[in-house]
Amino acid sequence: MPIATPEVYNEMLDRAKAGKFAYPAINVTSSQTLHAALRGFAEAESDGIVQISTGGAEFLGGQHNKDMVTGAVALAEFAHIVAAKYDVTIALHTDHCPKDKLDSYVRPLLAVSAERVARGENPLFQSHMWDGSAETLSDNLAIGQELLAQAAAAKIILEVEITPTGGEEDGVTHEINDELYTTVDDALRTAEALGLGEKGRYLLAASFGNVHGVYKPGNVVLRPELLKDLQQGVSERYGKADPFDFVFHGGSGSTAEEIAVALENGVVKMNLDTDTQYAFTRPVAGH
Repeated sequence: MPIATPEVYNEMLDRAKAGKFAYPAINVTSSQTLHAALRGFAEAESDGIVQISTGGAEFLGGQHNKDMVTGAVALAEFAHIVAAKYDVTIALHTDHCPKDKLDSYVRPLLAVSAERVARGENPLFQSHMWDGSAETLSDNLAIGQELLAQAAAAKIILEVEITPTGGEEDGVTHEINDELYTTVDDALRTAEALGLGEKGRYLLAASFGNVHGVYKPGNVVLRPELLKDLQQGVSERYGKADPFDFVFHGGSGSTAEEIAVALENGVVKMNLDTDTQYAFTRPVAGH
């Protein structure tokens, strides 16, 4: 199937929300890992999401230039061609992008898609992530407003992380502490700044104890039931049932019970990276 159009991607997310399931979002860094993800989706007979982190894009850009936009565009164009040979629908997404990399990653990629849309084509990527969790919530949401407007104009969905996910990814580290839990006030401020769809669709990476990587049992306390509190708090204020489309970050190593509670409360996208990295590297490391 061709890469999802904006309309198809919205339908995918709506279907996940209504059916209380989430699409796996698999990080890829090469044609090899892209094909592995596509084959996995095809064998599971599941639509899904393929995503490229800043580190992955830099690697794809080549060790001489390390240009993230070049790397991301190259693999996305490749994905558009090869994904069409599979009987599943795939959406393309870019993963965590902090403030200091916006001008060298997400903003140029938004411009690429805006140019495509102006020509009557579909955007190159279907969604991009802005990770402002290291900033104050006020600054995070102010930048989010700007990016959401640009994304909506290019028929792209924005993913926003408003509070930290613990652990480390692409050199960005957050401690494992009480800041890993999004509050109802955080959610209300997000709804006030970004709206609930009228300013453009966005996915919300709320924190409920999530940690990147795999940790020993007891080191991480996931509270996916917190997502219900966020949905209810905003619903009571704005009168819209289950207003948020949530993203589950740090999904590797989670229990089936934790995942089930998260799905019940509005998670439509679940990121998987560490588990797939292990699957890719262990046969070589253990040889």
